[in-house]
Amino acid sequence: MGSQTCTALQKQALLWFVIVSQCVSALGCGPHYEYAIEDFCLGKFRLDMQELDQRHWCNWEDTVELYEELTNCTYLVALKMDCFWPNRLVDEFFIRIHRHYFHDCSLTGRLPMDPPNRILGPFIVVPILVTLLMTPLSPSVTKESLLLSVSVWVKHKGPESLYHGPRRGNK
Repeated sequence: MGSQTCTALQKQALLWFVIVSQCVSALGCGPHYEYAIEDFCLGKFRLDMQELDQRHWCNWEDTVELYEELTNCTYLVALKMDCFWPNRLVDEFFIRIHRHYFHDCSLTGRLPMDPPNRILGPFIVVPILVTLLMTPLSPSVTKESLLLSVSVWVKHKGPESLYHGPRRGNK
């Protein structure tokens, strides 16, 4: 019974040691880590992004290397400072980066824009032309269908079926 109690206490102590060491390493990366990634990593990223034309910020092909360098920088600083990575500070750091540099970007990494006029034009012009051409044809089609339906009625019921007044000869 004594050895079981000792083993249970050892397991519990080991569990607490792991939990506390993780908390200390995560909490140990407070303001010093935050200042280091702000000064060292963000400073270089800002300079690189300023060199890149702002119209290309949403183009993943143009920014992927800069973004990877920024990510690696935060990781290397965390390693040097014996910090857990990723952590809450890194998450908040990248959220600020995205809010500042990538807030107008779509999920595909491209800026939303209209297609060229050579593609967009037919989708606008064709429905307008069809509408304009069908408008004068509509009354003539309606008139012809009315005449056709009357002639079918007359053939089926006879010409006297068109007369709705009192019949002559019936008094």
